[in-house]
Amino acid sequence: MPGLAAPSLGGAPRPGLCTDCGISRLGDGRACGRACQFIAPDYPAREARAHGRPADPAQGEERFFGVTRRMLRVRMTAPLPGAQWTGITTALAARLLETGAVTAVLTTAPDPEDRWKPLPVIVTDPAEMPRVRGMRMGFGPTLALLEPAAAAGHRRIAVVGIPCQVHALRALEAELGFERIHVIGTPCSDNTTTENFHHFLARIDPRPETISYLEFRADYRVELRYDDGRPTRTVPFLKLPLSQLPADFFPMTCKTCVDYTNRLADITVGYMGGDGDQWVITRNDRGEELLALLADRVTVRPLTDKGKRAGAVRGFMANTERAAGGLPLRAMPDWARPIVAFLQPRIGPRGLEFARARVEMKAIETVLHLRRVFPARMKNMIPAHVWRLVAPYGLTPGPEEERK
Repeated sequence: MPGLAAPSLGGAPRPGLCTDCGISRLGDGRACGRACQFIAPDYPAREARAHGRPADPAQGEERFFGVTRRMLRVRMTAPLPGAQWTGITTALAARLLETGAVTAVLTTAPDPEDRWKPLPVIVTDPAEMPRVRGMRMGFGPTLALLEPAAAAGHRRIAVVGIPCQVHALRALEAELGFERIHVIGTPCSDNTTTENFHHFLARIDPRPETISYLEFRADYRVELRYDDGRPTRTVPFLKLPLSQLPADFFPMTCKTCVDYTNRLADITVGYMGGDGDQWVITRNDRGEELLALLADRVTVRPLTDKGKRAGAVRGFMANTERAAGGLPLRAMPDWARPIVAFLQPRIGPRGLEFARARVEMKAIETVLHLRRVFPARMKNMIPAHVWRLVAPYGLTPGPEEERK
């Protein structure tokens, strides 16, 4: 279709810790060794190259979220129809094409055979951007599109990606030959295979094939929308059947992620710190330029910062320690679920405190699971910013775990 192409991709993901970002599918078989987040990530060096300096843990919120120019709570004044939130990511990419700043956007669309499966696509017409809106579950090798994009003559591109993709892109950026790459990042959320996701949907709804939208919201609820006429439904997190999922539902790559907030993107657009709106972090001049493209189309509201995260994070740590040791997660008694579900959005962490909690939880999960499964990788794979995040909870590197 003119304006949106889905090139055939060769190659395959690598064995072991691999999210199939797409680099292993390129012609250079050694590129993974230079690019992979799961080998020896050097975030200070990558941040210095992308943003002009590394993150300063003593400056503002950078200990949690990485290099920050501005952090905002934003929504499109007129939300885009069908958007996952209000449509900021899609609108940014469309504006880059409209203004001629780029000639192609590399992202994922829903597979024609399965709306939840990611299909890597090259978008050249801003009118086609609505087709890539929304969430997908599964591994989408978006960076495999770098070669066909270059072969088609594109020299100024934008990439919409998750952290492990953006790390690999930044590692190879200087050798790719593009004149300019705009990087729009989304914070990660625990991924799984598309097949596993279908099993999850079947556990939360009697007609999973009719679910057209799913979002984990900052008010501790999952929102579901349907294409069969049923009204929107919300499910409290505590009523999700997470303890019934198989142990390998979330891959080990997602359990050992060292970058939840997409620290290397020019601009990060997510929800965690948005408290019902979108949460935007500009990280460099290019990120500021991107946000300026939407200046007349967005509404900015004050950031919120409510509640205390320590109890929730320690509870998560206790459950993760059990899971990492092969023990079942503690299931909350049924009588307590409605009470806690009522209290969570009222007294639990919200806004920035919710985002801090999620970042600390992911860091704790990384340390505990690597200690169990890949202890020899810890000294190379865990950056200093992760150790700083887990230190308040009593997790410190052993003699063989800290990078020298």
